[in-house]
Amino acid sequence: MLVEVEHRPGSLESVLRTLSDFDMNLTHVESRPARGGAFDIFLDCETRQDDPRVPRLLEALREKTLRMLVLDAREVPWFPRHVSELDSISTDTLDAGVELESDHPGFSDRAYRERRAEIDALSRAYRHGDPLPMVDYRPREVETWRTIYGRLSGLYERHACAEYLRALATMKRECGYAPDNIPQMRDISSFLSTRTGFTLRPVPGLLSSRGFLAGLAFRVFFSTQYIRHHSTPLYTPEPDLCHEFLGHAPMFADPAFADLSQEIGLASLGASDGEVERLARCYWFSVEFGLVREGGALKAYGAGLLSSFGELEYACAADHVANGEQPPELRDWDPADAAERDHPITEYQPIYFVAPSLNAAKERTRRYCEGRARPFYARLNEMTQSIWVDRSVRRGRD
Repeated sequence: MLVEVEHRPGSLESVLRTLSDFDMNLTHVESRPARGGAFDIFLDCETRQDDPRVPRLLEALREKTLRMLVLDAREVPWFPRHVSELDSISTDTLDAGVELESDHPGFSDRAYRERRAEIDALSRAYRHGDPLPMVDYRPREVETWRTIYGRLSGLYERHACAEYLRALATMKRECGYAPDNIPQMRDISSFLSTRTGFTLRPVPGLLSSRGFLAGLAFRVFFSTQYIRHHSTPLYTPEPDLCHEFLGHAPMFADPAFADLSQEIGLASLGASDGEVERLARCYWFSVEFGLVREGGALKAYGAGLLSSFGELEYACAADHVANGEQPPELRDWDPADAAERDHPITEYQPIYFVAPSLNAAKERTRRYCEGRARPFYARLNEMTQSIWVDRSVRRGRD
């Protein structure tokens, strides 16, 4: 609401005391000079228009102010206000799911499709508060994991960032990471929760950028539990558990990386489609394909690199010319630059963004997100697992 008060000591205090008398939680206040020596005060409270206290509050405020205007809540695209509302996002996939596209390696494999359907059903049945589903992985699935795990493990010491190596070493002990064992999402999520407050949540496939980023605002990472087809263990056309468990999960044990991810998620809440697209590009060039420098060497922290043996070597190679390759362009991590750049999906990236450290990447991302045109400022109340916003908004339909 907008109220006009006299320019005298105690005017603002009188208004604020009235809000307190009606037990209203003030979320935002601004003041500016008005004509005739008065002051305009913009107030935003944490309440609903159908709250029975509101009419009495407005009547009391009219007696203490020169003028009052009740402003309509701004309508924004729907976003979850409580972590339980992620239930309405987690099954809204963009890909073909268990149906698979015709060019998928497992398209003609009936047994693989049936197995995907089993795991798909586990993800779709999950609701907030349930125990995370356990998957009894089969020998062929473990064999596929062993191939990928072994190929990547030999590269991590040379090309993975220090934060990743520390986390992976601990997760080998505490989460069951091993060549002959696919770790369970439940164990990984429990481990991450104790480190940074991040948790995993099962999904049957790829989500929209808006839905996926919204989960990060709650420090929730949407993760698949199925594995790629055994015929192509070193290639997948979609995210699978190798990408999630080997690429993403260890990095969420690092506080700077976890905070960077959440900053992008919070900035996406209620944002326009264009803003969500820009934030998704920031996510792509950092969380998926980000690099840092350690002692002058390039090291990977992005999951798209850490789960791809070919691109991991390509992005971190010291001498592409000697290898007969066209070198990629390396740019200093600048979220504003990354936000305006398109990127290929099915081939190596022509551009990688390099940060001096993960803390620097986080701080630059935070400043970028804070400087964007946003309908409100949001933060996570970790005690209630709900999103607090600093002004009244009306969410569009889910």
